[in-house]
Order: sequence, then C-alpha cells, then structure tokens
Amino acid sequence: MFGRSMLCHWMLDPECTYLNHGTVGATPRRVLQKQQMLRDEMERQPSRFMLRELGGYQPMPWRSVSRLREAIDEVAAFVGSRPDDLVFVPNVSTGMNAVLQSLPLGAGDEVVVTDLAYGAVTLLAQAVCQRANATLRTVHIAFPVSAEANVVDAIAAAITPRTRVVVVDHVTAQTALVLPVAAIAAACRARGVPVLVDGAHAPGARPLDIERLGVDWYAANLHKWAYAPRGCGVLWASPERQSTLHAPVVSWGRGRGFREEFEHVPTADPTSYLAAPEGIALLREWRFDACVEYMTPHASCRIAGARASTFPTA
Repeated sequence: MFGRSMLCHWMLDPECTYLNHGTVGATPRRVLQKQQMLRDEMERQPSRFMLRELGGYQPMPWRSVSRLREAIDEVAAFVGSRPDDLVFVPNVSTGMNAVLQSLPLGAGDEVVVTDLAYGAVTLLAQAVCQRANATLRTVHIAFPVSAEANVVDAIAAAITPRTRVVVVDHVTAQTALVLPVAAIAAACRARGVPVLVDGAHAPGARPLDIERLGVDWYAANLHKWAYAPRGCGVLWASPERQSTLHAPVVSWGRGRGFREEFEHVPTADPTSYLAAPEGIALLREWRFDACVEYMTPHASCRIAGARASTFPTA
C-alpha cells in the first residue's frame, strides 16, 4: 500500500524524490480540495463566514458550534486533548513564542533547553532571556543515547532553584530522536519546574496523547505528518496554565481567556485550520497504526553511522 504507489495522492513532481517533508510538508490532493471548497464558501459570504461562523463572535442562530471549535473537536481527539485546552496557531514557532513570552521571567531566572533543540526555538529562548536578564542553560545530550534514564538525568541535573521552565523536543528535528517526554516531565514536576514541549514532528508520525504526558504546554504542527495545509499548528495548555498564557499578537480577544485570545485574532485565511480534520481522516482511512509502523525505523536502521533511537514510552 505504501511507497511510490501513494504518489498519486500528492501534487509532487513525479520526477523529483521529495525528501524534505519534515520541514515543508506536502499536502495531499484531497485536503487541498477541501481547503479550496472552504475558500470558495468563504468568498461567497465573507462576513458571514469570518465574523459569525468562524469563531462565533457574532450571533449565528443557524449554527450551534463555531467552525473553529468543530475543527478543534476533531483534532483534539487525534492528539489526546480536551477541546477546551487546545487552540489553533499557524505553527509551532507561534505557540512556543506565546508560552515563553508569557512567562514572568526576571533577572537571574533560568530557562533550560537541550542542544538538540530546533534552532529557531533556541533563538527564541535566547531572546526572552536577554530581555529579562535571565540565563539560558543548555543541556548536552550525548549521542547515541543508550538509555532513557541518561536523557532524564541530564536534564534533571541542570535544574536549579532558579529554573523557571524546561523546553524539550518530542521528536528532535535534526536526529529524529524521540525523547522520553513523560519521564522528563515527571522529573521536572518533582522539582517544581514546568515543561514546554516542541512537538513539531509528533502528530501524524506517532500516536499522541498529550494529556498523559504530564507536561504544562505542548505546541505541535499539523502541516507536516498530519497532512494539514501549511500554516496549521496547535497549542495545548494545561488548565492551570491558561490564565497566564497570552497570544503573541494582541487583538480583540485580549483579556477574554485562553480560547478567545487565540481565536479572536486579526483577519487571516483560516482554511488551513478548518481543513485539518480532512488530513486526519485520510490517516485513519489509511490505518494510522500501519502508517506509523511504515515510517518508524527498525533497530537495524542506521543514520549517519549511528543507530536510530526511539523511546516508545514517550
């Protein structure tokens, strides 16, 4: 079922072997068709679609649930979240910015990242630390990783009484290492430190149950392995963290709560969000467990001479 026979589902140039899906994901034809249908509908009644139906900002007696909440319901079930704890964002970078720029960092406070962090996330952490006169601590993760405990212990050892947040990847961008997020979160929680997860590569690439990870915030992309159109990510926040979390762009939702801040935003094309459930539907039709098994490297696989490593408990 998999392999070259699936090429017909994408618009990719058949003369090109596309290897950069993890950076710039390719959207299946069916999802693009769904997005275009939504755009056509939006253009027939722009105000009705954007002002009433999209987020339910104005009365709409013909609908009981906004379009954004309908889509979030489908996505939440896929990533293991209550719908109320999940919002759409354009990408992981936006979600990570929202969390780190909402933290009340002060002089002498510390932010912990690993040396496997995505470059843009490290730059973000540097920026917020510089602004607050805080310290960025980088944990070295030795490779190849032979045991889950090695990663957990390395991160735990970097935590001090001044640590305000630990930032970790779920699936690292450069090495495709699946970090033991649940174990890391447990170690941090035992020390009173919250955890922010960069889950850019997780949805669609492996089963995901965010609530069971025990983290505080989780940002993820749906436009990589979950087949959503580009410009589609999600941000999850535990209920106790939502009141202090703010959208990075201040707009009409400011001060109205977690969902309102992220959903009542300046005018933008929302169809990548609304078409996201179509990508999830495709994964289910193609048997998601079979897709994951096909994409997961076996123990014998070697990347640049080193064995690929995963921790299934994450």
